[in-house]
Amino acid sequence: MVNKLSQLIELAKAKPGVTVSVAQAADKEVLEAVVNAEKEGIAKAVLTGNKEKIENILAEIGANAEDFVIIEAETDEECAFKAVEQIRLGNANILMKGLLSTGTFMKAVINRDTGLRTGKTISHTMFYEVPSYGKLLCLTDGGMNTFPDLEKKADILENAIGVVKKLGIEKPSVACVCGAENVDPKVQSTLDADELSKMERFADADVYGPVGLDLAISKEAVHHKGYKNENAGYADILLVPTYEVGNGIGKAMTYFAGAKSAGIVVGAKAPIVLVSRSDNAEAKMLSIALAAMM
Repeated sequence: MVNKLSQLIELAKAKPGVTVSVAQAADKEVLEAVVNAEKEGIAKAVLTGNKEKIENILAEIGANAEDFVIIEAETDEECAFKAVEQIRLGNANILMKGLLSTGTFMKAVINRDTGLRTGKTISHTMFYEVPSYGKLLCLTDGGMNTFPDLEKKADILENAIGVVKKLGIEKPSVACVCGAENVDPKVQSTLDADELSKMERFADADVYGPVGLDLAISKEAVHHKGYKNENAGYADILLVPTYEVGNGIGKAMTYFAGAKSAGIVVGAKAPIVLVSRSDNAEAKMLSIALAAMM
């Protein structure tokens, strides 16, 4: 079972022939990530963007531009289109967002004619390594689906369980996070959490909720509140009600708790590395390793 993000690197090395296609690669942190991924034997890279800028940054960080395929593209839209095209052509099997907005990037991904749709719900899974927690914590969906309904939440959860299982967790503990642990007819998120916890669809996971964040991650809170679930307090997956909740919890773990992170989007024709433009090269490289595992 994977308990630390650093373990992803060794596991990803066992996945040969991986190539990542980067949209708008003219960014130091992005290029450091793909250069390190190549050095570690995780993945090669196809880079889209301004060729001169990319070559200059590669030289600045001590890398050889001849080690990479560089595809000239001027605008962010063209970068996104050409990066997605490399997946469709079979030249790469992981897509990665570089220095462009998520909206522009994902517009190319979900294009009905030239994108990477599969008919499944596309969702974001982010893994955090918090020093005090003792294992990886998956948070979903803090980046793609803004205000999902019950059906969409079930799809998001199915995607996350699939990713977690590939990291060696046979029956993940899933907390449906809400503002409290009581079902309130006036609060839709608590009704959804209650329904999700009863779905036969998730017999391969222990899904419980509604619960507050404290009951999801603190055994002490579970004990004091008398919450009856043996896996509560040590969740593998946090399913959040809206992207705002997920985004807030995730950034709090990063900036307040010093967490390392790696994130991917699943449900498309290829795993997608989608982390914040402010994330460092380590987070981006670990996300490539996570995508290679998929």
